[in-house]
Amino acid sequence: MRPTRRTVLTATAAASATALGAAGAAPAEAAAPAPPPTAQRPSRELRSLLRELDPDRIEATVRRLVSFGTRHTLSAQDDPARGIGAARDWLLAELRSYAAGSAGRMTVELQSYVQEPASRIPTATRITNVVATLRGSVTPDRVYVVSGHYDSRVTDVMDATSDAPGADDDASGVAVVLELARVMARRRPAATIVFAAVAGEEQGLYGSTHLAELLKAAGTDVQGMFTNDIVGSPTADDGTRDPHTIRLFAEGVPTSETPEQAAIRRSVGGENDSATRQLARFVRDVADNDATGMRVRVVYRRDRYLRGGDHIPFLERAYPAARFTEPAEDFAHQHQDVRVENGKQYGDLPEFCDFGFVARVAKVNAAALWTLAQAPGTPKGLKIVTSALTNSTTLVWSRGTEPDLAGYEVVWRETTAPEWTHVIPAGDVTTYEVDLSKDNVFFGVRARNTRGLRSPVAFPSPQT
Repeated sequence: MRPTRRTVLTATAAASATALGAAGAAPAEAAAPAPPPTAQRPSRELRSLLRELDPDRIEATVRRLVSFGTRHTLSAQDDPARGIGAARDWLLAELRSYAAGSAGRMTVELQSYVQEPASRIPTATRITNVVATLRGSVTPDRVYVVSGHYDSRVTDVMDATSDAPGADDDASGVAVVLELARVMARRRPAATIVFAAVAGEEQGLYGSTHLAELLKAAGTDVQGMFTNDIVGSPTADDGTRDPHTIRLFAEGVPTSETPEQAAIRRSVGGENDSATRQLARFVRDVADNDATGMRVRVVYRRDRYLRGGDHIPFLERAYPAARFTEPAEDFAHQHQDVRVENGKQYGDLPEFCDFGFVARVAKVNAAALWTLAQAPGTPKGLKIVTSALTNSTTLVWSRGTEPDLAGYEVVWRETTAPEWTHVIPAGDVTTYEVDLSKDNVFFGVRARNTRGLRSPVAFPSPQT
């Protein structure tokens, strides 16, 4: 028998209270806000993984990348000590050393192509990504990607010879990627994780575009992508510090939206419910807690104002993708010639990085990626039935293929609420009717496995 509206409201309120308690809600007198009812507490397995992330190794990676003098995309590719080629070869060797301990699960490759003359590329230039793939042991066709860019620059974006240390932008992001690869190589994720150090970002997102295009051409089911770009310091240009916050930029209206999709969105809503926004909510659900020591500040933009990063080529190909960036940038230590001016040091030097902070950013990434890889995939084919006018709502979706899939949960919220506020256990079904009007609230569905791990939420479209 279909539950009544009163039953639904009572049950979801109770479920929300239970979820909040399980998520370790702070006492009433504490300043920290209670986590949303969709929050997931870190498992013992995840906590063990997070403890292995090492700030000293992260610092060593940043300093090693800085030691190549410049990593400009147009710099030397065949000098063993200086230039982007030397950095490329070192990254390849590092990732191969991690793969050696993976029992064959991790493979490493140079992903290379020649970019013909284009914006900020005056002559034909080889651009090479260094990519490690940790194949999933249960659902390997489901893929998650994490990246940082290893090229660097100074004030003149075409200056390929001056020292361009690029410690924060973006040796810090590459260090996060390498440390995640090192720790996860010895583990067995259910889904596949791709760790990428990409080139050509400063010249125009060339490396990440190549990576995204290869994945799209292969029909790869990328269910989430994160880029870490400028994650090295919590100190702003005025000296204020916010060492326990990381920004996560997540677009609303999809970059890849077609005219037909836009027409549906205008009709039924969903500007705040793109797959990327659901991915960002998931990150906060699993990574904003005591295990990471970080607050995830989701910013409702694709990137910083009129700027962009390596997640954008993924968004352009309809993949959910978001960008991690430090809480407030110091532009004296980014895209600057190394110099002292009026007693002030300029340049992107490692002494301006906080490696404990970078390690906590790595923990946020690890919590998100590992939970994504171990949980079921985001439900597919989710629709709201629209064949009849009714004040109830029927949702239908396709059942996932994971062998440990335990069932599904329906989530809902008021249209004015930024977060999911109610959770309804639906069971192992592919259709569910809720005695609430689709005209008044937003709905979503997430999957749950036998270990209690939940997927990101899927947002429905009308069944036509």
